[in-house]
Amino acid sequence: MEALGAPGAGIAIALENLFPPLPSEVILPLAGFTASQGNMGLFDAVLWTTLGSVIGALALYAVGALLGRERVIAIASKLPLVSVSDIEKTEAWFGRHGKKTVFFGRMIPIFRSLISIPAGVERMPLSIFTLLTLMGSLIWNTAFVMAGYALGENYHLVEQYMGIVSKAVLGVVLLAVVIFITVRLKDRGKGKHHAG
Repeated sequence: MEALGAPGAGIAIALENLFPPLPSEVILPLAGFTASQGNMGLFDAVLWTTLGSVIGALALYAVGALLGRERVIAIASKLPLVSVSDIEKTEAWFGRHGKKTVFFGRMIPIFRSLISIPAGVERMPLSIFTLLTLMGSLIWNTAFVMAGYALGENYHLVEQYMGIVSKAVLGVVLLAVVIFITVRLKDRGKGKHHAG
């Protein structure tokens, strides 16, 4: 974001869609905070992060549409941090709720990325998928960007504590990533043990 401004925030959110362990709940407030410091416009932050969300979702939709269910499952089973059960749960949810799933799924971590794949596999009309993704992402992104922006306006009140808070947030994020990777690798090891 420092190097590219609002387009950098959009790229970060597009990558978050493709790699779910990257948390949008950290990226979006940071974009709002950056906007409050005058390094990008608030409208630009919301616009570019929403565009990034839609582009990332369309990329995963294309994966589902081009590869189909069996190949997606086969690829997912070989990826170290992706659980096939996550994809199967998302598919089942999509089968029951369809359009609502795409809209509300934009507001649920990990699910927001995975829901695009069954939408692509099922060939949900692209115009409907894009519109629902855009609307859900706009709501989610606006809420978190505005939260970061509000924090930025009151920066003088918390400036002295920012170093401590930054280190605490970094520690929590790193711990969450380590736990996520450990759980996934253990699940992967159990699956191979049962298969053997």
